[in-house]
Amino acid sequence: MIAHRSKSWAIRPLPPTEHGMRIDGSIAFVTGANRGIGHAFVRALLGRGASKVYAGTRTPGVVAGDDVVPVGLDITNREQVLAAAAIASDADIVINNAGIATPGRPLTVSLDDARRDFEVNVLGTLSVSQAFAPVLAANGGGALVNVLSVMSWVTVPPMSVYAASKAAGWSLTNALRLQLRDQNTLVTGVFSDSVSTDMTDGLAGPMLSPAEVVGPVLDAIEAGAEEVLVGDYPRTVKASLHDELRLLYPGRDRGAS
Repeated sequence: MIAHRSKSWAIRPLPPTEHGMRIDGSIAFVTGANRGIGHAFVRALLGRGASKVYAGTRTPGVVAGDDVVPVGLDITNREQVLAAAAIASDADIVINNAGIATPGRPLTVSLDDARRDFEVNVLGTLSVSQAFAPVLAANGGGALVNVLSVMSWVTVPPMSVYAASKAAGWSLTNALRLQLRDQNTLVTGVFSDSVSTDMTDGLAGPMLSPAEVVGPVLDAIEAGAEEVLVGDYPRTVKASLHDELRLLYPGRDRGAS
């Protein structure tokens, strides 16, 4: 993850959609809800009037509060995912936030570590999306939010596996959007700069706070927006993808550290 501090953000509908939904009165399910961005989502949803928030976490006892329903969940465990969807059968917003970030350069990272990042960040997100798609359909369509990263679009060798998993998550999000449109489900991808969480503890550079990410995401749900870019750097990177080798990797001919 790369720190490029900025408080600016942008909602980018691709293409424009009129399918927004109110947070007030909604029922949400959040994965990775015990800390960082996930915990901020739980608090922000309740602060905007959500009537109930299911907090999916591997340690459900640490999440508590009025209108919060803790749900034990390891998103790599298919049985737990299906059980969570049965428990939260009234959810109309699902936020795929759970993820991990394993450092490792492409020529030296262990394959076990690489598999773990893909198991959580890609297959775990897919599993939750599959399990909750019928739930969202039954509740009018609702919204599915995938928390991705600017590193869906750009990479550095020390975070190569994490970036690759987030790139796969971006592709998955686009495919889910195409398939779920028929059931009137809004699918929103979130691309932020580095965020101050346990995952980024020890990394140098300024960071966004979790609250600076979740506010624009909830705005996007209400606006019916399919992309949220939080920070200047994601906007710069997205605008560079038409010529990314020249614009994003100008020192490639000299090697990368």
